[in-house]
Amino acid sequence: MPESQPLDAEQIEAFLIATGIGLLIGLERERVPSARAGLRTFALVGMFGALVAMLGQQLASFAPFVAGLVIVALTIVAAYLRHPDPSDPGTTSVAALVVCYCLGAATWLGHAQLAVMLAVATTVLLYFKAQLRGMASRLGARDWISILQFGVLSLVILPILPNEEMGPYGALNPHQVWWMVVLIAGVGLAGYAALQIAGVRYGAAFVGVFGGLASSTATTMLYARQAREFPAMTAMAALVIVIANLVMVLRVGVIAVLVAPAVAVTLAQVAAPAIVFGVLAVVWHWRRLLERAEPVLPATSNPTELKTALGFGALYAVVLLAAAWLSDFAGSRGLYVLALVSGLTDVDAITLSSLRLFALERLEMGVTVTAIGIAMLANLGFKLGMAAVIGGRELALKAAVGMGAVGLGLVAGVLWIGARNGAG
Repeated sequence: MPESQPLDAEQIEAFLIATGIGLLIGLERERVPSARAGLRTFALVGMFGALVAMLGQQLASFAPFVAGLVIVALTIVAAYLRHPDPSDPGTTSVAALVVCYCLGAATWLGHAQLAVMLAVATTVLLYFKAQLRGMASRLGARDWISILQFGVLSLVILPILPNEEMGPYGALNPHQVWWMVVLIAGVGLAGYAALQIAGVRYGAAFVGVFGGLASSTATTMLYARQAREFPAMTAMAALVIVIANLVMVLRVGVIAVLVAPAVAVTLAQVAAPAIVFGVLAVVWHWRRLLERAEPVLPATSNPTELKTALGFGALYAVVLLAAAWLSDFAGSRGLYVLALVSGLTDVDAITLSSLRLFALERLEMGVTVTAIGIAMLANLGFKLGMAAVIGGRELALKAAVGMGAVGLGLVAGVLWIGARNGAG
């Protein structure tokens, strides 16, 4: 007979965490009258998972875990078969109990932190069942097609593309080019879906934020038209346009964090004054917003359509090649000219290409950040001109207060980076 081992604090902690995970998920199940497993059952199953994992580890076999999984699944299925409920087939509770068992086993195997995170995520999914179902029902066929298209872009095409530099100057990497397509499509899809799901209930601020995520250019164009057709909406339209373009600056910062984290800190020094001035301008606009104005949902196109995604991929590749050539032929000044021109229509392509060249050590930090700052300035100027031409003089004057504040902050940041590089 083997000797009994002394109690270990880590082992006790694992059992306590496994039981706590079961209590958390079971507490949520208690609020469902038709559930055949509640607080005590889930707590016992979590503990059972840790116990089975311990036995399996001692026996160096997966058999105890598999047997325990089968027992848990058959037990809860039998409970529903003995007491069926026409309104609830019980599949959710069965799945939740199996997940609880696996999380209990994971805590014993040293993955307690991950198990707790997954337990919280499981509880959230269970609790917000009605909200998630309502969200899904509000997505139309075109939206689902776009989600599937994004899945093809990110999960089917991206993994099979070669991840190596090729082409002139070694500037093109098919995997990286497509990753940028996926990144932009994902950010756009998130804003688009939020607009379609939540509608206009959250007012001008909400529409401005998510309009900026989906397309600040499209948002500027739509609200400029609204201001022209309905002069009473001019103040609200100006607020939406300013917020959307402020979000554009924030979006560029997020892209930098994801693509080239080393650039993010320096780029933040350029964007910080723009964000501060922009927020002050938003507050100024907000106080003067006509409360009777009704927000209108911008009719942005779905950003995950294949035509849009492929078009951006081609533009990104062209800008990447042009940036590499200009950087080699004319130095940083050539890249600045390209940033000024390409930023008039799209700030993402020159941003991503500059970040990519920095990652390849083809551009210095200061040059990369300055090029992105110039592109954002050009983009702001283009959209302010669009607002003036489409929306009229009054809208242009109101929007110029906010967009000018953002632009002034960018100019200050770019000049500061340039002066620091010159001094260095």
